[in-house]
Amino acid sequence: MLVTFAEKTMVTAEEKAFVKWWEENRVKEKKVLRQLLIGLPVGFAFGLPILLSVIFRGWYKNMSYVSGTQLIVIVTALVLIIVFYAVFRMYFKWDLNEQRYTELKALLEKEAAEPTEKTSI
Repeated sequence: MLVTFAEKTMVTAEEKAFVKWWEENRVKEKKVLRQLLIGLPVGFAFGLPILLSVIFRGWYKNMSYVSGTQLIVIVTALVLIIVFYAVFRMYFKWDLNEQRYTELKALLEKEAAEPTEKTSI
């Protein structure tokens, strides 16, 4: 069952822990250098097969010859693709966390504004 933001009324302990963690780390997580360092392994996993296929070009006999100059251009372009992918992926992840934080913060404020109901017997 899918619970939308409008239907949700209670904030779990895990969500409260996320809000607390995000308040402490949101500025640190947004720094480009940190995004680059954390996202680089995934970027390499994305670009390494392309690099290997160009470097070890002898396995595919129909591939046209790649000169040294072309190899430098290909490697440079691949490094730029890897860096862009790493930073973009981590920025997207940061943006998702920021959206989640904003929604939970609004829910926490709504929860705090509602008076607690006391039942008298």
